[in-house]
Formats: sequence, C-alpha cells, structure tokens
Amino acid sequence: MATIESATEIRPFHVDVPEEELADLRRRIAATRWPEKETVADQSQGVQLAMIQELARYWGTDYDFRSFEARLNALPQFMTEIDGLDIHFIHVKARHDNALPLIITHGWPGSVIEMLKVVGPLTDPTAHGGDAEDAFDVVVPSMPGYGFSGKPTATGWDPVHIAGAWITLMRRLGYTRFVAQGGDWGAQITDVMGAEAPPELLGIHSNMPGTVPPDVSKALASGGPAPSGLSADESRAWEQLKFLYTKGIGYATEMGLRPQTLYGLADSPVSLAAWMLDHDARSYEDIARAFEGDPVGNLTRDEVLDNITLTWVTNTGVSSGRLYWENKLGFFDVKGVSVPVAVSVFPRELYQAPRSWTERAYPNLIHFNEVTEGNHFAAWQEPNLFTTEVRAAFRSLR
Repeated sequence: MATIESATEIRPFHVDVPEEELADLRRRIAATRWPEKETVADQSQGVQLAMIQELARYWGTDYDFRSFEARLNALPQFMTEIDGLDIHFIHVKARHDNALPLIITHGWPGSVIEMLKVVGPLTDPTAHGGDAEDAFDVVVPSMPGYGFSGKPTATGWDPVHIAGAWITLMRRLGYTRFVAQGGDWGAQITDVMGAEAPPELLGIHSNMPGTVPPDVSKALASGGPAPSGLSADESRAWEQLKFLYTKGIGYATEMGLRPQTLYGLADSPVSLAAWMLDHDARSYEDIARAFEGDPVGNLTRDEVLDNITLTWVTNTGVSSGRLYWENKLGFFDVKGVSVPVAVSVFPRELYQAPRSWTERAYPNLIHFNEVTEGNHFAAWQEPNLFTTEVRAAFRSLR
C-alpha cells in the first residue's frame, strides 16, 4: 500500500514514444480501407473523403512526431497521484516575481497541445510584448483519460470530480492563491471550480462560458420554440445553440450514450482522425483549410496531427470519450459561480454568449470582451489574442 508521501509525490515526466509504435502507426495508415466518396458536394455528410485522404497521406509520409515530442519535453512535465489516478501536467514558473498562479484546462478533442503556444507569453510576458506585472505561473494538466494522465478504471471521474482534483493539485504545488481558465470541457470544469469557490481561487476566465438561462435551456432540450422577448444577440445565440443540438453534436451524443462502442478509435488511426476532426462545423472548415495549405491562424496541419497522434500513441480515444458519459451537467447551463469571472467571446465559438446572459450567469463579472478572430480552439488557433485576453481578465485580481 502506498504511503501518504508517495501518493502525493510530484514526479518528473518525460515523453519517449517507442519507434516501433510510430512505425506501426504508419503501417496502419497505409493499410486504411477507404469508403466511397460522399454523395454531396459539401460537409453535410461528415468529414469529406478528399480531405481525410490528404491528411492520411501527409500523416503517413511527411509528418514528424519527434518534433512535437521535443516541444513537450522542452517544458517541465510532471506526474502526481490524485484520488488513485496519475495526473500528468505541465508546470512552468514565471521569469518574474509575484507571478499569479494559473491553471488552464483543455477540452475534447484537445489536449495540453492547445496551450503550448501560450505558455511562453504567459510566463515570460516581457519577452512577448507584455509587462512583468502580467506574469503567470502556468499549470496545464491532462484530464483523466486524456494524453498521459491515467485512465479511470471505475466510474466517477466527471467534471465535478476533476474540478476538485485541480484544486487539490494547485494546493499540492503550494499555491495559496490562484486563478483558473478553460474552454470546452475546461470551461465547464473551471465553472465548477468557481461554483465551489475554494478560498484560494481568486477568479476564473472562460472562452466557452455557461450562460444559457434555464428557460432557454429547457426550450432547446424539448425542441420547442424560442422563449419570447429575446434580444438580437440572444436570438443569435439561440439559433447557434439550436443548430448545435439538432445537427452539430452527434459525436457528443454517441460518447454520452455508448462510448465503449467506439473500438475503431483504438484500432484505426484514420477512424480516430476523422472522429476528432468532426467536432464542430467551423473548426472542421478551418482544419480542412490547413490541409489545403491555407491555415487559419495557428491551426496548422502539423498542430492538428500532433493532437491526433498524441491521442493515438496513448490509446485514449475511448477513455477520453467517457467523460461525456460521466457528465451530468448541461454544457452551457449556468453553474452558480460566485467568484469573479472574466469572459472572452470568440466569433467562431459553438455559440456567442450574449452580454445579457453572461451578466445574469456571473453576478461578479469583471471582464467581458467580444474579440474579432478565433474559433472553438481559442488558445491553439489565436495564441496572441488569447494571451491578451487572459492578461486583461485577471489584471484586477493581482
């Protein structure tokens, strides 16, 4: 039985994927059995054949995983056990005094790779056009069942449990005051942390906030008409959410109901890639452009494949999907956050949160800004803009 000291130990971690695993990956890509082309000229039937075949060609012949591995290993990485599960995390301390500790949580189908480009600007702002007073100590954990973190072998690792684990992690690192940030699942986990409001948590920032009022959420769930009296911004959000719940969230429905059925994610690299690409229509459009040689922002084809390959080599396609099965909270519902909150609205997010809903959802709103670029993967695609927003979000809490 592990002692208390060993169970709470923080252990250095280094990524070292065996070459035979990468060779097997390339063999499997080359051996893909393809279906026929879609019968429509657009993406309405899903990931298009020409696009995924170009991804497979590049992945199997030109892509270099070792470059990504070196990027990860250039950062301090660690493992620690929380509630019986190994948690992987990146921990970079600022180059300036009086830095504000910040924990950033990724989402699905993302990973810690979403945050790699913002670690430098956040921890060393003077080297990236910022002020020393904006420095953060940055902690980026891999969620349970994702990347190099352990895979739960029993039920119970839902967003509420993860939120508690992150509070434990920050305390274990010795932080007596910190802030939290997240998008996608990270946004929900960060909201839950804000609702729990531990004394160390000064505030949170979200780029996918939970603002949808109960009457709107109920109408969306029932398929009924929009509540009366919505403003123009609220009507826009209603239409975006209605599209998402009726046509844009099939992957979440399957993982929420039957995640274990998705054996293809563990057996076929191309199946995994297609599943991860088809998260939302706007992100898919941007990713498709990357493989056409015209990347939008920083979402390049190598960045996309870094994320997919990380999921492949850790065999976390199914284990990451179980989070949808575990979750009991509404993705965009109000969570009862009481701590100070900052919100950044990106134009190609799943929905654009109206200021009116945001003010009601977060009674202690300290920052709200609608930015002009970026999609669901805000930190990944627009790291400079994301960094600027995070700095502004927490400036008043230092």
